[in-house]
Amino acid sequence: MKVRILLEPRYGATYDELAAMAKTAEEAGFDAFFRSDHYLGIDADDTRLVPTDSWTTIAGLARETSRVRLGTLMTAATFRHPGQLAVVVASADAMSGGRVELGIGTGWYEREHQYFGIPFPPRKERFDRLEEALAIITGLWTTPPGERFSFEGRHWRVEGCANFPLPAQRARPRIIVGGAGPRRTPRIAARYADEFNAALSGSDSGVIDNFRRTCEEVGRDPATVAISTVVPVSCGRTKKEAEARRDRLGDAGRRLLSAGVVGTPADVVSRAEASRELGADVIYFHVYDGQDLEHVRLLGAEVVPALR
Repeated sequence: MKVRILLEPRYGATYDELAAMAKTAEEAGFDAFFRSDHYLGIDADDTRLVPTDSWTTIAGLARETSRVRLGTLMTAATFRHPGQLAVVVASADAMSGGRVELGIGTGWYEREHQYFGIPFPPRKERFDRLEEALAIITGLWTTPPGERFSFEGRHWRVEGCANFPLPAQRARPRIIVGGAGPRRTPRIAARYADEFNAALSGSDSGVIDNFRRTCEEVGRDPATVAISTVVPVSCGRTKKEAEARRDRLGDAGRRLLSAGVVGTPADVVSRAEASRELGADVIYFHVYDGQDLEHVRLLGAEVVPALR
């Protein structure tokens, strides 16, 4: 099982803090270090949060790490033009030597769009835009040199592009699509994704089973798509230590961790094993304190070996 760190820091994280955590995740034996793509944090009204741009920081981390894979869970398709995003991700992938993955979704956090002046279309339109964006991104990454790529959609248009972004990975970086929606999300993932992320539904076999049925309906072998899940984690050598780590996150952190694990390494392993039994190949431990490197070290020492 691939075991990854997903950071969504409660107050934001400076680049130096992100770099320290990515390096710690690498040293601790994790397969990957991912970050959220948000401009607001777990408490939207907390003015202590300082936002950073996900792909700017990932490009920096690409040069400061050597083994760990890097990516987003999930990039909001509303934030960037798909042609621009294809270039940005390919650039970061080349900078990393081929270690970047693109997790991408519709975008859901309306308030951060309002705060930063980013249009937030209705839900159906966001799904339509995501599907068109993936057609453009994959088209720009995979069109052979010497040919041209065009796309005419309802929301996005690309005309005769002959200058393609060049990621290090061939044919392209891995794409992750996910969510608990029963129709559009699994269909988009079955068409474009290398990994389907069941998010917090990793203990619900219905979401994973529905995705596998959707793959069969569209002619995709379900075995060709990795399955991942997200588990919010506050781990401690004792239950009391884990609870103290949770309580430092305040009410918002306690709310998020109500869907996860607050306990010892054995408790975390047990939750991960339950996801594996349902078919998960990859697990993301969702952590919220960008300065708590000891948390990552503990997970690496006590949990990662048990899941390999």
